[in-house]
Amino acid sequence: MIDKIEVTIDVIIHATEDISKIFKIFEELFHLKEENFTIHETTGHFDNPIIMLNAEIVKKEAQNFMKKLLEFLSNEQINQLIEEIEERTIDSRFHMRLDKQELMKGKLVFGENESIKIKIHTPIYNKKNTVKTFTEIFQIAN
Repeated sequence: MIDKIEVTIDVIIHATEDISKIFKIFEELFHLKEENFTIHETTGHFDNPIIMLNAEIVKKEAQNFMKKLLEFLSNEQINQLIEEIEERTIDSRFHMRLDKQELMKGKLVFGENESIKIKIHTPIYNKKNTVKTFTEIFQIAN
């Protein structure tokens, strides 16, 4: 199923953060370029500027992203993802969040606050195959 994978990445950037550093780390770690992202500017609750980045990658590019992502995760982290497949999957989409501050240091750490949202989608036609399908995806790097 890795050949039918789609990945969506969402990042919220606040006025105090440098967007160029975020693009740089995505290129260094995952080979994603600025052109992969759409940029949406909006305003926060207190009229502070907020930039929302979104990338939707498919086919070979999504496969490459997944391989890179899994290379940077420890075996313990991959096992944690596998154990949490049922809780993290909605409608054939696996949801995970990476700590943005740790990512800026080149480390992949799961986090809920100030996070980068990653959704991994692959067609699953029978819900009982969800765990098996995502387990295979997460084991491609091993």
